[in-house]
Amino acid sequence: MNHQSLVDVFGEFINVKNIDRIKLMKLIEDMFRTLLRRKYGTDENFDIIVNAEKGDLEVWRRRLIVEDDQLTDANTQIGLTEAQTIEPDYQLGEEVMEPVDILKEFGRRNILTAKQTLASRIAELERDEVLRKYKEKEGEIITGEVYQIWRREILLLDDEGNELVMPKSEQIPTDLFRKGDTVRAVVKSVEMNSNQPLIVVSRTDPRFLAKLMEKEVPEIFDGLISIRRIAREPGERAKVAVESYDDRVDPVGACVGMRGSRIHGIVKELRNENIDVINYTNNTQLFITRALAPAKISSMEIDEANKRAIVYLKPDQISLAIGKGGVNIRLASKLTGYTLDVFRESEGGEAEYDIDLKEFADEIEPWIIDQLRSIGCDTARSVLALSRDEIARRADLEEETVDEVIRILQAEFESEGQDAGQPVPKPTDEAPQQDASAQTVDN
Repeated sequence: MNHQSLVDVFGEFINVKNIDRIKLMKLIEDMFRTLLRRKYGTDENFDIIVNAEKGDLEVWRRRLIVEDDQLTDANTQIGLTEAQTIEPDYQLGEEVMEPVDILKEFGRRNILTAKQTLASRIAELERDEVLRKYKEKEGEIITGEVYQIWRREILLLDDEGNELVMPKSEQIPTDLFRKGDTVRAVVKSVEMNSNQPLIVVSRTDPRFLAKLMEKEVPEIFDGLISIRRIAREPGERAKVAVESYDDRVDPVGACVGMRGSRIHGIVKELRNENIDVINYTNNTQLFITRALAPAKISSMEIDEANKRAIVYLKPDQISLAIGKGGVNIRLASKLTGYTLDVFRESEGGEAEYDIDLKEFADEIEPWIIDQLRSIGCDTARSVLALSRDEIARRADLEEETVDEVIRILQAEFESEGQDAGQPVPKPTDEAPQQDASAQTVDN
């Protein structure tokens, strides 16, 4: 069988990238041994030589030389007369090695069938190899090129042409990609879907932030600093609790870098996501205090059994603890694992439960809330502390509108039993605070 014919048989498999050469050679050899067994009943007297790099394949048959009248198996034996036509010096008992013309022996139809079988087997091994490769990369950052953009997801291709999927939910809200863009993301999950590897990558997973920090902060990579917990609202804000295993290393300062030099690259990659870096501690009260920074907590009551904490703050600290749209307290809650209830501490020392105005968005129109916030009223009690006329004048609202706002706010406190002056904790989805050991990086 000439070289070109061999290439016609399996040449298209030579450049398979996801299967190593040894596996490929074994696959091709097994395919031809199957053909030999079907035709001759055995493949024990055949040698198959495969060179997957060059596309060469040779099949040789060994036959024992016997007397012409003692020939019983034409596959394993050859008569002396026939042997000597091949090589005059052959003697009885020697072995004759002959090349097998594969196309002539098996026919093109059998070869094409075997070729299809080989293609199917290679595709299966390629899928397994991709699955194995990315299983090992779960939680690691990879780089892909945007190949296709759909409404619900983006298709990326890695350096080897493997498909990676980034759903809309795994994209930072402010991400904007075009075809051909290079994108960094973390491998979130790898599984088989409809007999094909489904590799999901994410830019919103906390591990993406953790790996970015590992790349930027040598102390984290070397193991001197550990990232203990991360809470994120992708594209908006994140809180990271870090701990140092060397007393000489300040974990917060090392992560932020001189004038934010280390963290700014991460902030840019995350679309200007502000990052608060705080010292981790096993002291729950101190950890909650640090997580709620920049607000300063007056006092705190912790219910360990139910994983709740009641936090008392001065009136001017309420909005800082809650944060814009409640983001600060939500992240603090996620970071510490405690449900946080915020109470206003009055001048007399009595704690009053308070509610951020954003919580009334379903009852009060957003533009009215914005008007109230523009005059410094971020919470319900800060509005109720003003007179009806002062609210109307300062916020430039109609008196009827002010009356409706006051009615809604008062009704909320009455429904929670606040009219009796007794603080009733109301669960929030948020979390803890920070102290001087925390640094916030804004871009």
